[in-house]
Amino acid sequence: MSTNLSVFDIAGRAMSAQLVRLSTTASNLANANSVSTTKDGAFRALKPVFQTVGSNQAGVATVGVSKVVASNTEPTQRHDPGNPLADKDGNVWDAGVDNAGELVEMMETARQYQNNVQVLQTAKTLTLDTLRIEK
Repeated sequence: MSTNLSVFDIAGRAMSAQLVRLSTTASNLANANSVSTTKDGAFRALKPVFQTVGSNQAGVATVGVSKVVASNTEPTQRHDPGNPLADKDGNVWDAGVDNAGELVEMMETARQYQNNVQVLQTAKTLTLDTLRIEK
């Protein structure tokens, strides 16, 4: 990227990245109790991969999401012969989602998002105060 980034650009892009992170976490939690007939068919938690987005200003950068990938958390096999998705041995595969880890991720994401909202509010206030001084 060869553009100048303002504080508004930096915080806005960071908020967009956190929104993707929050969406994947919500999807993970929504699918946490899903089951599958096969290990390969079981849901695996999604994780965004962040990348630095720079500018032509030294020391100025923000963040973006380059892609969303499946996590390494393996699905677990469980014996549940009453489940309609159970195989011939009565086993199903639970989604590869760490519920506690996802809740921590959600709280951290919300805090990061709120920090960027505060940055935007502060920048707006300072900009308006500067314009008032010039009058």
